[in-house]
Amino acid sequence: MAAPVTIVPVEGRRLLSVFVALPRRLYAGQPGYVPPLDMEQRDLVEPKKNAFFRHGRARLFLAMRDGRPVGRVSAQIDDLVAPREGRAVGFFGALDAIDDAAVVAALLDAACAWLREQGAEVARGPFLLNYNGEYGLMVEGHQMPPMIAMPWHPHWLPKLVEACGFAKAMDVVAYQMQVGPEAEAALPLPSGLRLGEGRLGTVTTRGLRKGHLAEDAEILRRLYNDAWRRSWGAVDLTREDISTMVAQMKPLLRPEHYVLIEQKGEPVAVALVVPNVYDIVGDLGGAPSPLGWVRLVTRLLRHRFHSARVILLGVSKDLEGTALGAILPALIIGELMRRGRTLPYRMIELGWILETNMPMRRLIERIVPEPCKRHRVYEKALG
Repeated sequence: MAAPVTIVPVEGRRLLSVFVALPRRLYAGQPGYVPPLDMEQRDLVEPKKNAFFRHGRARLFLAMRDGRPVGRVSAQIDDLVAPREGRAVGFFGALDAIDDAAVVAALLDAACAWLREQGAEVARGPFLLNYNGEYGLMVEGHQMPPMIAMPWHPHWLPKLVEACGFAKAMDVVAYQMQVGPEAEAALPLPSGLRLGEGRLGTVTTRGLRKGHLAEDAEILRRLYNDAWRRSWGAVDLTREDISTMVAQMKPLLRPEHYVLIEQKGEPVAVALVVPNVYDIVGDLGGAPSPLGWVRLVTRLLRHRFHSARVILLGVSKDLEGTALGAILPALIIGELMRRGRTLPYRMIELGWILETNMPMRRLIERIVPEPCKRHRVYEKALG
């Protein structure tokens, strides 16, 4: 018989290091798994590094058996969520474990117990750490190439979570589009329609202004919040959220990564695409050697990426129901594809897209018939 499982709250730097590095130790050798950098993952759960902690709080747990860590989980409360949801929703996240029902049950029990103590009525997840962070449990796409900020989970986790009484709340899907003229030609746009020309003479586009990062980040935040405010699971990005995100991504960003569309000088649509860091860290492991860090910096400076991901995209609600509003998503995706050709990208991924967002899915499926990945959000009433 297996030894009993003990749940240990994460306190102190040593246990935090164990918590951060645990997935790459549990999943080493699993087909499709590529470890992210420990440094990057630590920043996600460090109160001093993640702006989530300005409006939320979290507790981290490790599952131990025979003195060895065999699983981990986080539990968190975001104070911005309850006013939007109309009920006290708590989150769990960072769920990783061996293929053992007792381990997963003990972890989720610990997370739910902490959420109850905080007054939560529902546990929902996984999120790291809220709706604007890493999203869902991977249920399809395990063999696809890894993508920045897209979590990977082993095939056994979904059934173990469901065995604990959690049910599907929502799926989000991702699509991978090859960069090139064929993909652009598949977009549903009238022939010859171009920004800044003809009927679209008052509609122009520009990229990121390196000397005005804070201003462009604020435009992105406002448009994104406006576009998705009424969507499932939406919570506004705060100024601290977006400034922290941009500061962390600054070494990766180039003017072409930011697409702002303006009508008569007023912002109406925006997208942010970021290069896929796995392209340059995939062979270095989660904790690179000194030589590995030299290789990483060299690859970063030479921009040796071949894929990228659209992490934020929004169209002003003021244009909802108008002819321009109907074509703006296609225009912005087309602009992203053209920008991608000026960089070394062969593929751009769009995700997470709610499975219920059929207008966006139909648009993308003109280019790519099927999603490449699916992540599932689960929930359970806490009683």
